[in-house]
Amino acid sequence: MLWGRLAVKAFTRSWGRDVMLYTGGVSFFALLAVFPAIAILIGFYKAVLSIAQVSEQAAALADVMPAAARAIFRAEIERLANASARTVSAQSFFALVIGGYAAHRGFKALLAGLNLIHDETEPHGFFKFNLLAFFVALFAFALFTVVSGAVVTSRLLEHAGPATTAAASGGGLALDGLWPALGLAIGLTMLYRYAMSHRTPVAWAPSIAGGVVAMVMSTVSSWLCAIYVEQIAPLGATYGSVGAVVVLLIWLSWNVNAIFYGGAFATEMEIAARSIGAPSLEPTEDDSDTVVRLSERRASRPR
Repeated sequence: MLWGRLAVKAFTRSWGRDVMLYTGGVSFFALLAVFPAIAILIGFYKAVLSIAQVSEQAAALADVMPAAARAIFRAEIERLANASARTVSAQSFFALVIGGYAAHRGFKALLAGLNLIHDETEPHGFFKFNLLAFFVALFAFALFTVVSGAVVTSRLLEHAGPATTAAASGGGLALDGLWPALGLAIGLTMLYRYAMSHRTPVAWAPSIAGGVVAMVMSTVSSWLCAIYVEQIAPLGATYGSVGAVVVLLIWLSWNVNAIFYGGAFATEMEIAARSIGAPSLEPTEDDSDTVVRLSERRASRPR
């Protein structure tokens, strides 16, 4: 009953009428940053790895996407992998500017949405908020690179030799899905603990629970998104050549909603933990019908 109530309250909190504005902002800037990020990764990998390793590393990043969006992603990877090092270096420089701007704005929208969900009434200062978004984006990029490298390493071990083929054949496919899920859970746990609250870090138990819930919802939503866009409502007939971009945007928005839901679940779990042992108060209005609103948040700030 407790977990059920937390799930319902988290749904109400994360689907407030103003939270969807942050969902749209994060999804847009993530879409704007994803292709410059490809150019940056390819340029970095090409400087230290061979072309074959570049393609293998980048292909591992595309496996988490729906098949309809995977085509445009792999086409860009193939183009950059076959381009000259000088061309890739020049494109990576411009991609660093565009992708850095988009990623920074996207993470600012993500942090602002999580602060709204966590009922933070006093916003960060301008410098502190921008610096926090920069370090969160830097950590996410590093974690993304490590996870993709772990996926490639597991695939290389699978084909390392006949002695390990039998052992890896049963666990290789499982590791391909395990590393992204584990990396996402770790990253979201750290995000909820250190970036969602202004005053003190969120306790470990709610942060871990929120990270696991968001990881499960992200995995399920990616699977449902693939079914929706490939079997139920093929978008190619409606959007034509830009159908793959629309699929990618839908996939991003569903995953952003999963991240916000994990933050709402961690917040509700934190509230429930604080209420244990607290003195009983007079009955108040049911919180299950409340919606997070920007106007109420602004009105609560001191003048």
